[in-house]
Amino acid sequence: MLVRIPPETTESRAVQQRYGLRQRPAPSEMARKGATTMEVRGDGVAVITISNPPVNALSFDVLASFQRNYQEALRRNDVKAIVLTGAEGRFCGGFDINAFGNKPKNEKPGSLSIDFLTDIVEDAHKPSVAAIDGIALGGGLEVAMVCHARISTPSAQLGLPELQLGIIPGMGGTQRLPRLVGMSKALEMMLMSKSIKGVEAHKLGLVDAIVSANELVNTACSWALEIAEHKRPWFKSLHRTDKLPDLQEAKEILKISRVKAQKQAANLQHPLVCIDVIEAGVLSGPRAGLMKEVVSGKMLEQSQTSKSLRHVFFAQRATSKIPEVTNLGLTPRRILKAAIVGGGLMGSGIATALVLNNMFVILKEVNEKFLDAGINRVKANLQSFVKRGRMTKDDYEKKLSLLSGVLDYEQFRDADVVIEAVIEDILLKQKIFSDLERYCHSNCIIATNTSTIDLQLIGQKTSCQDRIIGAHFFSPAHVMPLLEIVRTQHTSSQVIVDLLDLAKKIRKTPIVVGNCTGFAVNRMFFPYGQVAGLLVDYGLDVYRIDHVITQFGMPMGPFRLADLVGFGVAVATRKQYYQSFPERCYKSMLTDIMLKDKRTGESSGRGYYLYDDKRKASPDPDIQKYVEKSRNMAGVAKDPKVMKLTDSDIVEMVFFPVVNEACRVLDEGIALKASDLDVASIMGMGFPSYRGGVMFWADSLGAEYVFKRLEAWSKDYGEFFRPCEYLAARARQGASLIATADGAKSRL
Repeated sequence: MLVRIPPETTESRAVQQRYGLRQRPAPSEMARKGATTMEVRGDGVAVITISNPPVNALSFDVLASFQRNYQEALRRNDVKAIVLTGAEGRFCGGFDINAFGNKPKNEKPGSLSIDFLTDIVEDAHKPSVAAIDGIALGGGLEVAMVCHARISTPSAQLGLPELQLGIIPGMGGTQRLPRLVGMSKALEMMLMSKSIKGVEAHKLGLVDAIVSANELVNTACSWALEIAEHKRPWFKSLHRTDKLPDLQEAKEILKISRVKAQKQAANLQHPLVCIDVIEAGVLSGPRAGLMKEVVSGKMLEQSQTSKSLRHVFFAQRATSKIPEVTNLGLTPRRILKAAIVGGGLMGSGIATALVLNNMFVILKEVNEKFLDAGINRVKANLQSFVKRGRMTKDDYEKKLSLLSGVLDYEQFRDADVVIEAVIEDILLKQKIFSDLERYCHSNCIIATNTSTIDLQLIGQKTSCQDRIIGAHFFSPAHVMPLLEIVRTQHTSSQVIVDLLDLAKKIRKTPIVVGNCTGFAVNRMFFPYGQVAGLLVDYGLDVYRIDHVITQFGMPMGPFRLADLVGFGVAVATRKQYYQSFPERCYKSMLTDIMLKDKRTGESSGRGYYLYDDKRKASPDPDIQKYVEKSRNMAGVAKDPKVMKLTDSDIVEMVFFPVVNEACRVLDEGIALKASDLDVASIMGMGFPSYRGGVMFWADSLGAEYVFKRLEAWSKDYGEFFRPCEYLAARARQGASLIATADGAKSRL
């Protein structure tokens, strides 16, 4: 990888938990820059310590400092061996992501991974041992593997997760890991970005001994001296062959890995590149493999996939930074007990998410039948974790003991937060909120899981406006990683901070948005299903649209999604958009027609698809009669231009209206920044992360291009495609869609 000092930012330090690449600066610089320090012990061991809080990342100044310390240790006559460790109980969190793209123009390819780590560290005349505690990830593990032995604590986390950023290990990891743990396990760890604990690493041979944190450095020093005194073997990882299979078996393992990689991620190049680099080392030797790693790594760093994934990485970590809220110094209040109103699919899913993270939960329903059904859903959710080996039976019982069911509000009196999760009925929600205000204590947070209804309407009959907030989970709530936190003009900053903390505790990524119909996520995606209906009315096949959209990277197409959600929900939420945005809705009658024929989606076994007993979907040849009826009701005919659309045209025609609505969401201040919408599109709607989110993807095509396409379609198919003024202005200015727009309103 590269060696140049990037600007130091709070964000850059926060993101170095998982990836990896800092020269010993002058003492006055130590507080503001990371570095390594070196102490030569009385027994002749030089202990080099990486110090770059919070995770001891290998930034450029750390690497330069490490190089100087290491070469000094090699020159000094009083140094017999070297131990590399990390400060504050963490070995190294990897390479500084901010450094990507900042490679010095005159840097020789492989100057770090080959010239320094291999030719100087690994081939040194003095042995080195890595003392690993906390984390050794990405570049951190790669440096550890260069050492001649590794000592670890049992709970240390070791892995090479670079593929999550669209790149491959670039400091020799592709060559050394297979030689230490075997090719199959190395491929699994790299292709799946799977980390392992110290205990497993010891069993695999990745580390040589397991000791407690208190004994770690001393044991590593003793081990290093014993290697220097030839009392222990002096292993060079790059030249190990005992864990590698024979050539024929290696080729078969690589072949199987390629098939799996293409099946799991057909649109991604970097997993296959990683396999190719590993293969080069096996067939042509580790030195050739290292050079191919350097060349391939440089290519991947510049790829659109890597740029997209790095954008998502930073965007996800920025969602919880809310101006004039999280910078006020407010401390989150403890939330120990939560109450859920409604035990349906969403309510039971939310209850599951809470008990999974050790919170006491009260689940309320209107009668015993519904209550039993809700509790059984929670049980089934928890049992699914047991079946997959992610939870023991004892854990299941402990989690379930945190849940209790009620038919009234008496036990709500000491709840810290209440989340209403009933059907999308305004009058019902208003009645519940009035009841909650009477029964809950004065500091209780009153939240709603509504996906579309304006919070002002839900809470208008209460006097506790400052405590009302939206907590919009996505189905299934215990699985989907996004939590949309919706605030009104009256919601207090304390309540927002409390809910951000709750999101963290239940392992959700939050986005804080303003209040409107559909909020941010569902609002920007409401055109998604509507444009699909338009395209079918004008002649496109239902199943072709779904196929093209899944090939693009979505988990399912718009029609399969409608089946999953259920037609009743789809029609109810669509009415909200018809009322709020009538001028830019397309009213296809296809879903309504099918609903009248008692086709309600997956739950009934019939929707746009037919479903067997295992809910496996298959196309329905009868769907065409519904399409013809919808087309006749719309008063349109098949359009030759639509029927000739390429796959790329279909993708753009489906998603550009989503981009257009997202621009409105930004312009109105419903969302703080485009990157929040990118995170929301990925975690809430399944937009492919390797495309960077819906706004980043559109920005890669250019605002002018998106604008021109929408404008042309609006002339043929009406106001539904009319580009908004925000998009038009960005196109005229040649400006980015993901940069903060001047003049954007703020309703947060």
